[in-house]
Amino acid sequence: MELLVISLVTFFAAILTFFSGFGLATILTPVMLLFFPPEIAIFLTGIIHFLNNIYKLTIVGKKINISVMIKFGVPAILASYIGSSTLFLISESTFFTHNLFTHTTEISYVDFTISIILILFALIDLIPFLQKIKFNNSILPLGGFLSGFFGGLTGNQGALRSAFLIKLNLDKTVFIATTVVISFFVDLTRVSVYLFKVNGLDISNYFIVGLFAVASAILGSLIGNKLLKKVTLGFIRNLVAMMILIIANLLMIGLL
Repeated sequence: MELLVISLVTFFAAILTFFSGFGLATILTPVMLLFFPPEIAIFLTGIIHFLNNIYKLTIVGKKINISVMIKFGVPAILASYIGSSTLFLISESTFFTHNLFTHTTEISYVDFTISIILILFALIDLIPFLQKIKFNNSILPLGGFLSGFFGGLTGNQGALRSAFLIKLNLDKTVFIATTVVISFFVDLTRVSVYLFKVNGLDISNYFIVGLFAVASAILGSLIGNKLLKKVTLGFIRNLVAMMILIIANLLMIGLL
């Protein structure tokens, strides 16, 4: 049963997130947690995400904007380490608590702040008169640093990264390719940590599930690439904005 559910979720999530540049892990992780222990669920999701990014590199990698990659991606990747490290140093002070599904959920100041930032980014793309706001290349290093740092704090790097890059008015293929490359390098470091963490665990029982999920993700990305010719930049902007709103609200109520 889990093989079918995970494969279907991965397939449709890969199609949807091919355009947005983020969200596959966000969608897949809760499904994985329904069937597997947390460490296995996170490990499998990370591997699927990483291998799917490698495949996407083969089909859109040539369209990458090298200048954006260097000016935005390098600060983002470095700052993600700083943000991740800071997470363990700062106090996770509770901003407010509420009851969710019979459980009391605590929302930290950090999560609430990031939620507000994401909502503001999304509204810029959804409210007509705010759509005229554009970012230029001069603030790429700052944008990369801020998205990487806050992404490291919350674990939602993809949403922040896409929220910023979509405002550069890049060609749709260039936008997708650039987000994929940056995501690949983030995954590279993350997966190396996961491999170290699962060292000593028997993961052989999960090989078939992982294989089918990876194949489903690649098939979904292949279809997403086929649909790219029919998709406009406006559609991608709206999709990114809507997914960012979903992520922000889930973060604000404690589901992420």
